[in-house]
Amino acid sequence: MNGLPSLVASMNWNLLRTFHVIAEEKSITRAAQRLALRQPSVSLSLQRLEETLGVQLVERNSRNFLLTTNGELVAKHCAEIFQSVTRLSDQIAADEDVTIGLLRLSIVSHLQSALVDESIRLAHERHPSVTWRIDVANSSDIVRQVAQEVLPIGICLLMKPVVGLDCRLLCREDFAIFCGREHRLFGSTDISVGSLQQEPFVAFTCATDGGGFEPMAMLRSGSGLGQRVVGSSSNLEEVRRMIMSGLGIGVLPVAAVEQDVASGTIYPLPTLEGMIGADVYMVTNPNVELRPVERVYLGIVDELLALADQP
Repeated sequence: MNGLPSLVASMNWNLLRTFHVIAEEKSITRAAQRLALRQPSVSLSLQRLEETLGVQLVERNSRNFLLTTNGELVAKHCAEIFQSVTRLSDQIAADEDVTIGLLRLSIVSHLQSALVDESIRLAHERHPSVTWRIDVANSSDIVRQVAQEVLPIGICLLMKPVVGLDCRLLCREDFAIFCGREHRLFGSTDISVGSLQQEPFVAFTCATDGGGFEPMAMLRSGSGLGQRVVGSSSNLEEVRRMIMSGLGIGVLPVAAVEQDVASGTIYPLPTLEGMIGADVYMVTNPNVELRPVERVYLGIVDELLALADQP
């Protein structure tokens, strides 16, 4: 065949498709019927392909349809080309992943949750085209943004499910009361609840603005602690900083300060040890039509929750 270097650029692929049908039908007439074209149009396509390739593909003088040697070669390659295209089409259809685009989550700071970690890992493994954005906010802001349809999915701490929102209980996070190294109670082992009721308290902002931060709410209502708040922040690191600086005692997630406890810079007061915790919920708004990427992620979370419920 002549002009191979420029053949791909100059080739009309419709001509190849027409010849592929001619070779399969072994008849120009039947090929025209199959392609829903007039016979002269099919004959013209065959002639144009021969001119493009510079070779004869069909014996014109034979009573029976007969491909030339070059025609047999081209027919073989046409069959391979269109088989490959068919396989590609089937593979694209099978592998089509609607879960593309941005998946946005808002999560409370320093959350330790094996289920949340696994949900992100599994979603990425199944749908690597997803782009992730994970913001950090306090629980009350997360609930407000989901309720106002600003945020599609949030993970926060709640005393109980919020009316009007879909709330999935993910896990329970353990909390404790801590003080810094310079605090007079550092290292004490015999501390009563009553002795802590007048202690200055460092709190999360969502615990002081009625946001429903469960550990603080339980301390206030059940134990009378935290009545005198001397410092607050929506950021866990800043609450931790104020406690370590000696402003007062405060509640922190146990898992988030394990290294600080090990290094002796912060101390968990034994009062109410093992009795303070918070339920971690994933919240969505039932009035919001979630995008496919968000629905798929929630499906993975539900899948993991179902597995966790199995004995």
